[in-house]
Amino acid sequence: MFILGRKLKMSQIWKDNKVVPITVIKAEPNKVSLVRTKERDGYEAVQVSLGKKKIEFRGGEYKQGDEFGVDVFQEGDVVRVSGLMKGRGFQGTVKRHGFGGGPKTHGQKNRYRAGGSIGSTAPQRVIPGRRMAGHMGDERVTIKNLKVAGVDKENNLLMIKGAVPGARGGLLEIQKIK
Repeated sequence: MFILGRKLKMSQIWKDNKVVPITVIKAEPNKVSLVRTKERDGYEAVQVSLGKKKIEFRGGEYKQGDEFGVDVFQEGDVVRVSGLMKGRGFQGTVKRHGFGGGPKTHGQKNRYRAGGSIGSTAPQRVIPGRRMAGHMGDERVTIKNLKVAGVDKENNLLMIKGAVPGARGGLLEIQKIK
């Protein structure tokens, strides 16, 4: 089971005298726009559309033109949520990779958040994969093993326990884990 939705907001609910953080996702009815078969395409998949956005999911037993909404999920289901992480722009090594930074005293000046050495003299180049400052965020992230905290079928809302990637209004792919 899978569905496309848009992140609305984060909120909280009370369960068993405890506050539970939830993410509210608006999942309008999705339409199956294309069915790929093993004979014609070499693999089995279903293309699901939400407005103009189309995403393919492997497997599925749907026919072209079928529509489904949040009713495919129920409270307690375990899901995998994928989306585009918020962009953070150009960041240094301390924020981007968690470097410790340099010493604050003992003759150091303006080196608190510097990355340090990027290699030795002998290779006369920077080794590929070296962690340095650069663009952070704005990449696809998948969060696994999240639980469905509630389903509002009338308003097409899906409540998921915990945080999911992306900004408000961002497109999310929600897949039920078997």
